[in-house]
Amino acid sequence: MNMPTHDFTIGNLVRARGREWIVQPDSKSDWLRLRPLGGSDDDIISLIPELEFQPVEPATFPWPDPEKPGNHAAALLLRDALRLKLRAGGGPFRSFGNIAVEPRAYQLVPLLMALRLTTVRLLIADDVGIGKTIEAGLIVRELIDRGEISRLAVLCPPHLVEQWQGELEQRFNLQTVVLTSASASRIEREVPHGVSLFDHYPYIVVSLDYIKSERHREYFLAIAPECVIVDEAHTCASSGQGKQLRFELLQRLAANEERHLLLLTATPHSGDESAFYNLLSLLKPEFATLQNRTSAGDPLRQELARHFVQRRRIDIDEWHDTRGFPKRMSTELTYELNGAWGQFFDDVQSYCRELAESAEQSANGNPRLVWYATLALLRCVASSPAAAAKALNTRLEGTLDSETCLTDSRLYDGQADDLSSNDLEPPAQLQDAARLQYLIAQAESLSGKTGDPKLALLIIHVKSLLKDGFNPVVFCRYIATAHYVAEHLRTQFPTVAVEAVTGEYTPAEREQRVQTMEDADRRVLVATDCLSEGINLQHLFTAVVHYDLAWNPTRHEQREGRVDRFGQQATEVRCTMLYGQDNPVDGFVLNVILRKADAIRKELGVLVPMPEDESCINQALIKTALMQRNERNLSLFDFVEPEEIIKPLEAKWHDAMEKTKANRTVFAQRRIKPEEVMPEWQKQQIALGSEADVKHFVQTACARLNAPLEPFKDNRFKLLPLHFPEALKLRLADDGIEKPLVIDFSQLHRSHPIVSLLAEHLLEEALLGEKPLAARCATTVTESVDMVTTLYLLRLRHQLSYVRRRQPYHLMAEETVTLAVRGRSQPEWLSEETAGALLECQPSGNLPLDIMQREIKTALEFIQLQPERIEALAQQRAEALLTDHRRVREAAKDIGQYNITPCLPVDIIGIYVLLPDAL
Repeated sequence: MNMPTHDFTIGNLVRARGREWIVQPDSKSDWLRLRPLGGSDDDIISLIPELEFQPVEPATFPWPDPEKPGNHAAALLLRDALRLKLRAGGGPFRSFGNIAVEPRAYQLVPLLMALRLTTVRLLIADDVGIGKTIEAGLIVRELIDRGEISRLAVLCPPHLVEQWQGELEQRFNLQTVVLTSASASRIEREVPHGVSLFDHYPYIVVSLDYIKSERHREYFLAIAPECVIVDEAHTCASSGQGKQLRFELLQRLAANEERHLLLLTATPHSGDESAFYNLLSLLKPEFATLQNRTSAGDPLRQELARHFVQRRRIDIDEWHDTRGFPKRMSTELTYELNGAWGQFFDDVQSYCRELAESAEQSANGNPRLVWYATLALLRCVASSPAAAAKALNTRLEGTLDSETCLTDSRLYDGQADDLSSNDLEPPAQLQDAARLQYLIAQAESLSGKTGDPKLALLIIHVKSLLKDGFNPVVFCRYIATAHYVAEHLRTQFPTVAVEAVTGEYTPAEREQRVQTMEDADRRVLVATDCLSEGINLQHLFTAVVHYDLAWNPTRHEQREGRVDRFGQQATEVRCTMLYGQDNPVDGFVLNVILRKADAIRKELGVLVPMPEDESCINQALIKTALMQRNERNLSLFDFVEPEEIIKPLEAKWHDAMEKTKANRTVFAQRRIKPEEVMPEWQKQQIALGSEADVKHFVQTACARLNAPLEPFKDNRFKLLPLHFPEALKLRLADDGIEKPLVIDFSQLHRSHPIVSLLAEHLLEEALLGEKPLAARCATTVTESVDMVTTLYLLRLRHQLSYVRRRQPYHLMAEETVTLAVRGRSQPEWLSEETAGALLECQPSGNLPLDIMQREIKTALEFIQLQPERIEALAQQRAEALLTDHRRVREAAKDIGQYNITPCLPVDIIGIYVLLPDAL
């Protein structure tokens, strides 16, 4: 069968299989990708014209039918549906229509850096809470929407996989699957035979634990996509067997010079020089040689600045764009180890000294296990009576050997490059002596605010926070302490939602327990450090209480960063440290570690992690743990000997601070001016619809579909899908929306399925339905005009062509424009701003149907005689968009060549006639 051939251009209309379609990018004369005229990207099909029974032919967009007029509200509904449905906007940021976040100016800096690189290799090392996930998401979404990548893998620690999956779906409209040791078999079974995993699932979040084994590692390397994000990248660059395997994996991924690689970390330099330069070598192998080159003017260091961005909070202040960042107010509260509690602490110390003396005198003694028991006991005693009793009740012998006991993670808080911690209480029972049973009974008898001065202080402080309107997160070191604290807070505050989240729950269960508190007016979360990474708490909580001091200052910053981070709505976040003023261990940690870290942070505006030195810290802590308790306060403790022990560590710490100071001046990227391109971003927001537009559209659409939103508390609304038309209900069900859904319009972005499916449903009805709810034509009487004025709602399609990495790309862009003409015999064409304002006019009267139809018909005949003006408008819009693209390109020093061509003829979506009110 001989079929006519057409070289169909991207963005043009064709007719095939009995309906109209828009030709999509990647189409060729012998193979077409088509989107239905009123459909979405999910409805795109591919076909081979030669195999079609009916020839694929050029088509034209249908004119509005004057016989089917609607009212002015229905006209606005169509305009809003059309605008909110657009995904491939015409502006220079292709991703705008697909993201559910309004980025700040400073968050565009990594994106602008990425646009100037042929292959994107970036180390994004911004502070905790500034928004590295958003910055990386903007880059990959932009690359996807420009057609430069089609597949993505995110490599991250296992406790972050669900968070990444949620962020990519909710903020960037990217549906991902999670590849972990538990899910891998199921996911692989779902992939059709002979199809690659990434061809079936283009966007995957991969747990770093999954690729530890050689088989999984080799499998991943064989199918790895063209773009990889590595979160907590510092955990892949340090020494140690597991980390070395991770680094080798990244080295092999980076060996493909065409692969885009985004490395994310808040702690790129933790004092380990080789680890830091290992990380840099993944961007370019030659960056590793910078370890021995210190000149600030070194060309290689200047080249590194194109690939490395690192900002602190003070740098963000310089953008004058700190919306979403509250003021952090820090304070300290102290309690005394007095009465029965003080006696218990002294008895435990005496017990530990006796164990030490016994071990030294006995040939069979094991000093290492004694030191372990000492640290374990005094840390648990400082935490809570519950943790102390658990430690005393758990036998140490047989659970640890003398060589490794002092590195047990239950004693410490993780290193700077690995903050995952075991929140189980360490064992401390060395013998079944009557003395031990006495200590256990003592601990159990002290439970509650009467016997426990630390708990009593917390209760007073939480009461004050709640009274001032704050919702706190109380961080504890051990599981037993968290449950103990939560139980007593529930008793003290029966009307407040109190929940405990610890490492005994899976990550999904932890998140669920947090989310159950969402509807409570007042809430207190008690958590171990399993929540100091992975789950963002800024939407529900506004204060942090360090119930137990962390021995690692980075842990404190991670805890506070869960609440004090991008997106926090409160203007102030309170952070409080509790400690025993006469507890020598608290005193050493506070004065020798935490306050020195805080002094560095105040000087640089960023925390410099404490270098690793387990032996040094262990010795100092053991010396301190057996120090006599001073009855007055911490400042009178003599820490001379412990401080002498950690001097080598302090020297490393000071060196890391100086290097960080030098790096920050180069890598804060102050030369890049994102404010220069914010106008283009804001233009696209206006063109594609703001938060207010989304709210107005959803409320209006639901009302006209006989499913009005029900008011809910806290300015939220409840959507009732049950009342929608059957076709819309089925489409919502496909997206998992079947039950009543609570909507917060401050969080509901235009890319949410609710918005896009409502828009698609109304547009399809307007184009194909007999009695559409959204009107393609209307005649309105209004006081806003003094002469007949006609508004034409146009959809412009443009073909965007550019060359990057010597490869041509052809994309389609769409935009909505309102054209207005005043009068008919001597028409006056009005500005686009005036046209948009007139479309928002208020009707002031009604008209007979025949007059409405007559006016629309006249307006239709008028515009059909103006093809040159419509084509000239399309060309002007294409030129204006090209100017916007060039401005962004120049700001980013982007590489490549751009061209924008309008697709003709222009679609006339709607015709709305405004008649002056004669009264």
